[in-house]
Amino acid sequence: MIEFFRSLQFIIENGIIIITIFIFGSYVALAIFSALSMLNYIRKNSFIDYKVLISSPLAPSISVIAPAYNEGKTIIDNIRSLLSLHYNDFEVIIVNDGSKDDSMEKVIKAYELELVDVLYEQKIKTKPVRGIYKSRNKAFNKLIVIDKENGGKADALNAAVNFSQKEYVSVVDVDSVLVEDALLIMAKPFLEETQRKIIASGGVIRIANSCKIEEGRITEVKLPKKFIPRVQVLEYTRSFLMGRMAWSKLNGLLLVSGAFGMFNRDIVLKVGGYNTNLVGEDMELIVRMRRYMSEIKEKYRVIYIPDPLCWTEVPATLKVLGRQRDRWTRGNMESLFMHFKLFFNPKYKTLGLLGHPYWFFFEWLAPIMEFIGIVYFIIIAFLGIPNWPFFFLLLATIYFFAVTLSHWAILFEELSFHRYNKKREVLKMLFTAMLEPIFYHPFVLIFNIRGNFKYFIGEKTWGSMDRVGFKEEQNNKAKHKNPEFEKNH
Repeated sequence: MIEFFRSLQFIIENGIIIITIFIFGSYVALAIFSALSMLNYIRKNSFIDYKVLISSPLAPSISVIAPAYNEGKTIIDNIRSLLSLHYNDFEVIIVNDGSKDDSMEKVIKAYELELVDVLYEQKIKTKPVRGIYKSRNKAFNKLIVIDKENGGKADALNAAVNFSQKEYVSVVDVDSVLVEDALLIMAKPFLEETQRKIIASGGVIRIANSCKIEEGRITEVKLPKKFIPRVQVLEYTRSFLMGRMAWSKLNGLLLVSGAFGMFNRDIVLKVGGYNTNLVGEDMELIVRMRRYMSEIKEKYRVIYIPDPLCWTEVPATLKVLGRQRDRWTRGNMESLFMHFKLFFNPKYKTLGLLGHPYWFFFEWLAPIMEFIGIVYFIIIAFLGIPNWPFFFLLLATIYFFAVTLSHWAILFEELSFHRYNKKREVLKMLFTAMLEPIFYHPFVLIFNIRGNFKYFIGEKTWGSMDRVGFKEEQNNKAKHKNPEFEKNH
């Protein structure tokens, strides 16, 4: 028996070396490609005056849509932030998704809303709409509020897409804060691309925890004080600046963040809108839109803007982070397995040959392999046949690579947008990168495995999200509970 395990050990350890080299090589290749793309983007856009787009008759019209459920503590400032965006042809559609708090009452009072009798065509089936409101005050003439029965985030977004009248819909989480030029920066590539239709675009999401926010605007950028939000700054920086930049250039993006993205409304309607039976509706919509464009043989792109356009609050505790991450895992699996036809299918070109396989192997399978590897080493240690030199060498290599990748991401940030101006904040990020593999990554791995388990037993719940709220965090007040669009079905 021992001899069998020794033979198996030799095969597994060599397999681990091959897989590790492949993973490291892929990450390095993406990072280099992202760096080159980033330098080209910065050089190309360094002297552009985006405000010229405000008066351009060619600038696309945009419906900014934001679903809201029990957001009474922050909704007034968040709407004010959306209304203050620098753009000409846009409207703001807020969807009150059956809130049980005072969200609707606050919005009606603050923005002088009244019920209006307008045509609402239900191109995508949604829960019943109770009323549509507009403001009596001309200063808020761009604001539209839809009040509907609770149906979940996807259902709320579909209701807004039904009512929107613009060429593009820009989806924003109502608890996020956009920079004033966000729509201008996001709209520019739609004017530049003439050979292919841009069906969706996304921008960098930044962490707002500990930042100073006044009247819906970021007035001072600060690094999160708590470790869990601070380490997510590293995660987001790696993901957006060192991953999605490369995949955008390769036209292999499978995901536009639900916190802020822009979509071609006509294509969204043609594919049937958001799927209300999923927990990862944002990723699945992009995959479905890409499949549709490939199947009708029309050239298209899904693009990514590296500018930091959106700031959002992230989980500050392991409990809330765990709910978020196992939901992300389930959402990723839904899209991958629902559209498994894409897997290495040359008919879908980059989407089938690169995008889908990469997400399958690196975003879904890699954490499972890591977990199996840990279990394997525990078993052979129990059997008394561990290869300790191999184990510690592998551990040190992985740790060194992870820290180096994070430091590289920090360098990207400093050389490009430099949002953290204080030296001690940069030093704190460098130190946090050294702690992440030890004190943070193991929990993320556990949450990922838990998400896999929940997916296979058929769990569809979103779970609740405890949000501090921007003002509450700044004043060190108590948390308020926000069940993030809990599903009714």
